[in-house]
Amino acid sequence: MKTDELDYLLPEELIARYPLTERAASRMLVVDDALSHASVRALPERLSAGAVVVVNDTRVMKARLFGRKIGTEGRVELLLVRMLGDGVWQAMARSSKPLRPGAAIAIEAGDERLIAHVEGQRDADGLLNVRLESSRPIEELLERVGHMPLPPYLGRGDEPSDEDRYQTVFARVSGAVAAPTAGLHFDEVLLSELRARGVTVAPVTLHVGPGTFRPVTAAELDEHPMHSEWYSLPPETAAAIAAARGVGAPVVAVGTTVVRTLESAASVSRPGEVEPGEGDTRLLIQPGYSFAVVDALLTNFHLPRSTLLALVFAFGGTERVRAAYEEAVRERYRFFSYGDAMFLASCTSKGPR
Repeated sequence: MKTDELDYLLPEELIARYPLTERAASRMLVVDDALSHASVRALPERLSAGAVVVVNDTRVMKARLFGRKIGTEGRVELLLVRMLGDGVWQAMARSSKPLRPGAAIAIEAGDERLIAHVEGQRDADGLLNVRLESSRPIEELLERVGHMPLPPYLGRGDEPSDEDRYQTVFARVSGAVAAPTAGLHFDEVLLSELRARGVTVAPVTLHVGPGTFRPVTAAELDEHPMHSEWYSLPPETAAAIAAARGVGAPVVAVGTTVVRTLESAASVSRPGEVEPGEGDTRLLIQPGYSFAVVDALLTNFHLPRSTLLALVFAFGGTERVRAAYEEAVRERYRFFSYGDAMFLASCTSKGPR
């Protein structure tokens, strides 16, 4: 797919810089045989007993750190991406001068202090290894000195309210540097209404990485270096999907991260089902991909020239989704992480329906 096919015109004022007061009050553009308008609160009405709604229970870390290089006082911004063990993390870094092995950065907030030691050159993904040192447990200190890693397109720093609203209500497993944003629309009332209709809500975990914000710069999407993300799919979720297949009920993915998890874990021997387990995925989904597991998708509106938009084009059909985006712009939907949602069925799913 050519990258310029992922462009579209978006008025800047449609970027949602803050969430709505109520999570499930967001609008939902339904993409079916025709386009229709609803709210996320109406999602249960579209699903019947036996359906499985799969959510991503990753928890966003307060992974953005602001500090100064010891010795020069130069400003440094770190974004922790992944813990490697023994206090060593992969991180993205921004500084006035390149950070070299041996450099140390002091991160302070009040009487709290954290030191980050650079332990290697940038890898192929542009990440550094840094060793974090403090007198407190690192995870505890990050809650005190770290900042929520809001997407850069929001054009603002994190605020106290983001600590709650940039997490899903089912966030459980810490490790993401971005929220699985389709899940931000769910509250406890909506989850209860789904279960009352006989819908199973089942979790997977995929730790969303910084690559989710990276625009595609290559002319062809195939040339884009896809980022790696860790996922886990529990046996209970695999069993729930198998049960849905047994009664001909759909598997609904809440967000592109869930799609990538389920499709990465697709069973070869049991079409439409998944294998439990964990691993890393670099799965790039674009038009032409045949979906093996996911039947319907609830997703936000994504950035132009992004792999997320390519996935949605593949799932719903390029022309159908392009028309939906044009409708969303006309109807003044709110875009991106804190924005509104779209519900659509796959045009290519090969799993039992």
